[in-house]
Amino acid sequence: MPLSEHEQRQLEQIEQALYREDPKFGRFVRSSDPRVHYKRKLAQALIGVAVGAGLLAAGVVTHRLYLEAAGAVVALLALVWAMVSWRRHLARVRPARAKAKTKGAKGQARPGPGRPAQTRRARMMERMEERWRRRQEGGRM
Repeated sequence: MPLSEHEQRQLEQIEQALYREDPKFGRFVRSSDPRVHYKRKLAQALIGVAVGAGLLAAGVVTHRLYLEAAGAVVALLALVWAMVSWRRHLARVRPARAKAKTKGAKGQARPGPGRPAQTRRARMMERMEERWRRRQEGGRM
C-alpha cells in the first residue's frame, strides 16, 4: 500500500535526521539505491566500449588481427552489458510508475486487467491473521 503525502513527508524528515546524525549511514543507504547501481554500470560499460574501440584502433594501426578482434569483442560485450543493465533498470522502474498511475479515488492501487486484486503476499498475510484470530479466540474459551 503506498504511503500518503503526509507519511512520505514524515519519512523524508526521518531520513534527513538520520543522515545528519550519521553521515556514514546516509552514504550507505544512498549507495544501495538502484539508480546509483545503474549509473555505475552504465559508466563501466562506456569505459568498456572506449577500451574496445582503443584496442580496435590499435589493431588497425599495427595491422594486428587479434587486437582488432579483441577490441570488437570487448566493445560488443560492453554494449550488450549496457543494454541488459538498461532493460533491467526499466523493468524495475516501470512497475513503480504503473502503480503511481493506477491510483484509485481512495489512494489504493486498482488491479489491472489480468492481475489479481491482491498480491500473493497480501493473501498470505490475511490467512495468517485469520489463523491468529482463531487461536486467540480458541485460547479464551
